[in-house]
Amino acid sequence: MTHTALVDQIKRKQSFLCVGLDVDKEKIPVHLLELSDPIFEFSKAIIDTTAAYAVAYKPNIAFFESYGLEGWQALERIIVYLNTVYPEIFTIADAKRGDIGNTAGRYAKAFFETLNFDSITVAPYMGSDSVEPFLEFENKHTILLALTSNQGAEDFQYTQENDVPLFEKVLKVSQQWKHAERLMYVVGATKAEALQAIRKIVPDAFLLVPGVGAQGGSLADVAKAGLNHDAGLLVNSSRGILYVSKGQDFAQAAAREAKLLQQQMASFLTQKGII
Repeated sequence: MTHTALVDQIKRKQSFLCVGLDVDKEKIPVHLLELSDPIFEFSKAIIDTTAAYAVAYKPNIAFFESYGLEGWQALERIIVYLNTVYPEIFTIADAKRGDIGNTAGRYAKAFFETLNFDSITVAPYMGSDSVEPFLEFENKHTILLALTSNQGAEDFQYTQENDVPLFEKVLKVSQQWKHAERLMYVVGATKAEALQAIRKIVPDAFLLVPGVGAQGGSLADVAKAGLNHDAGLLVNSSRGILYVSKGQDFAQAAAREAKLLQQQMASFLTQKGII
């Protein structure tokens, strides 16, 4: 998917909502466990009821990997379903891969060619040669971990060299890589105070912002600091949408939460003059 196509979808739906598919069989409604593929059926129902309000879906690959072959088959069915029924939707493989040379290239082929995701999350710790194989794919996007919202983020990401935090160095150095225009960045919603500084370094890049809702991040703070001239934000919500209800109405309950977020996002997009 091109940058322009994603922006067009944001304007059309008046939303920059990404729904995270962190599918846990211990949390999905029990009646679905009787089906042959409960992971897929749960995800499909969530997608069908929230697609009017979301511009992206982000399967958390670890959740699928944890179920072995069953999980991988469900993941493949989900991405085929999204690409077939909702081709305008931006898809993110939240895999956080990061390895050198040939290995990185194989990860890229796995998610961009075999599974046909639009993007993948990647850890930058091993540097340019662990990321550039992903950047070689035209109309695909690599979402680099920049500043995360977990407690351990302070162990490394705020480490300073010449008064420059490591996360800022990641942003600045990565912008020098070949095909850097295909980069996006992960910035945790609970780090909204750093968004203004990040926006100055990468004014045109899309930012994927998890942590709104269940993790305590403020959508208003994120929108104020993170929106740029063409939105430039994808705000993710997972548990706050997926597990609102464990009953027969789980999908409808998810849709209500997604709609509430979309309505707030529409207001922020209007205030910014984007729509």
